[in-house]
Amino acid sequence: MYHSTGKIKKTSKILIVEDHPIFRMGLADLINDEEDLEVCGTAEDVDSAVRAVETLLPDMVVIDLSLKKSNGFDLLRLLARQNRALPLLVLSMHDEEVHAERCLHEGARGYINKKEASGSVIKAIRHILKGNIFLSRSMTESVLNKFRLEPDLPYASPVQKLSHRELQVFYSIGKGKSSRAIARELNVSTKTIGTHKERIKEKLLLGSAAELVRFAILWVEKEGQME
Repeated sequence: MYHSTGKIKKTSKILIVEDHPIFRMGLADLINDEEDLEVCGTAEDVDSAVRAVETLLPDMVVIDLSLKKSNGFDLLRLLARQNRALPLLVLSMHDEEVHAERCLHEGARGYINKKEASGSVIKAIRHILKGNIFLSRSMTESVLNKFRLEPDLPYASPVQKLSHRELQVFYSIGKGKSSRAIARELNVSTKTIGTHKERIKEKLLLGSAAELVRFAILWVEKEGQME
């Protein structure tokens, strides 16, 4: 079963899906201490989490991969398929190197190891609610490295292969802007933006629009961390 807190809405409502009661309570207290965040409810398994999302309409869901009688990956896939706009943050004791990228592929917007949750979860929640992806610095670098071209090519990074206009489009994608918004900003047609996207995918050796979006977001995140 899931439980609703019945509180008056603050800025953002967070649903916690976690089957360990002590960790769940501690996480709820941590979030509720923030002026602009509140835990609207909690759930322990996939079925109760789905009902909670439908009933409580959270602004974000924090999911543990290990759930009572179920698997967090199943919930991640289900929620991502039902509502692609709903931000999902994964908390887990599992190795980040093994599971973080997999969670991103399934629709998560961030991944935190439970050992680091107390120091990172609020930062991650705010970051993801703004439309960004949250990973540890080391994991961000690891994911980006998988997109790099062969080391013997004369480019320090694949992004340097892009033209000035392609780079503008690439960064706009990384900031979460739609093709229509980018076209409006650059005063061109959406068809032109589509052509730029295809050329960017070719130059960065990316196989799909989803890979382009993911890589662009992670690249923008990395650039922001280096500022």
